[in-house]
Amino acid sequence: MKLEQAVDRAEALIEALPFIQKFRGNTFVIKYGGSAMEDDHLIDRLLRDVVFLEAVGINPVLVHGGGKAITNRMREAGLKANFVNGLRITDDASIAIVSEVLDQMINPRIVETIDAFGGKAYGFSGADVIMAEKLPPQVDGKTGEPVDVGFVGEVTGLHLDEVVKMVDSEIVPVISPIGCDKQGTILNVNADVAAGAVAAALRANKLIYLSDVPGIMRDPRDADSLISSLSPEMIQKLIDDEIIEGGMIPKVESGVYALSAGVQKAHLIDGRVPHALLIEIFTNAGIGTELVKK
Repeated sequence: MKLEQAVDRAEALIEALPFIQKFRGNTFVIKYGGSAMEDDHLIDRLLRDVVFLEAVGINPVLVHGGGKAITNRMREAGLKANFVNGLRITDDASIAIVSEVLDQMINPRIVETIDAFGGKAYGFSGADVIMAEKLPPQVDGKTGEPVDVGFVGEVTGLHLDEVVKMVDSEIVPVISPIGCDKQGTILNVNADVAAGAVAAALRANKLIYLSDVPGIMRDPRDADSLISSLSPEMIQKLIDDEIIEGGMIPKVESGVYALSAGVQKAHLIDGRVPHALLIEIFTNAGIGTELVKK
């Protein structure tokens, strides 16, 4: 390594120092999903960043999605993925695939990768953490007709004692977005909603959504239309104007809920950007869209 490169790296560490001091001991809930979960290089880079957070005294709690992997597995089984207002319609066959992909494939892989990078992680099936009840039929935002979404749940409570023990032990909890109702029925819970509920219950300092979009944009075709900061009032107007739509709706609504419960900020950032997590947390530049109370 040339001396100039070494100096640049040292300067980057010095720039990060005030943020490390500020956030040490804080809990950050990170929702990880989208295309950032489809590429091995992106997965490794993101999870190495998570290990870095833990190493400098920040407490990351990871809630992962897996929508594309679930859709692919459903396609292999001859099933078609259908969505209403960003929620996956989940029948008997689909919920079995959802549970298998999330708890037996994605969750263990994330834990193993964090461990391989020298961190410590522990995987939780959301069924052991998230209490849920089945959603009633949802009114389709496009047709206005009610639609039975099947085994899709809304969060009614959380069992977080073991999660907190992991955080206190400097072990990264990795939680799948599956809920369980009072009868023991497994329910598919939107991962964004699950992350918002976990962040609210933990009174996390930050809630960070990592996905495959730059943030909230007025025009997806125009990179300059990215909105850097939004309040809850502004979000509702953008939903009414159909600028925020589809799968972005549960994301921003769960972020607003977390803010109302005491989370200081929520961030929507593009997990495909190299070290997006570290740029957002440890630099003045920041990326994506932040949700703030006012």
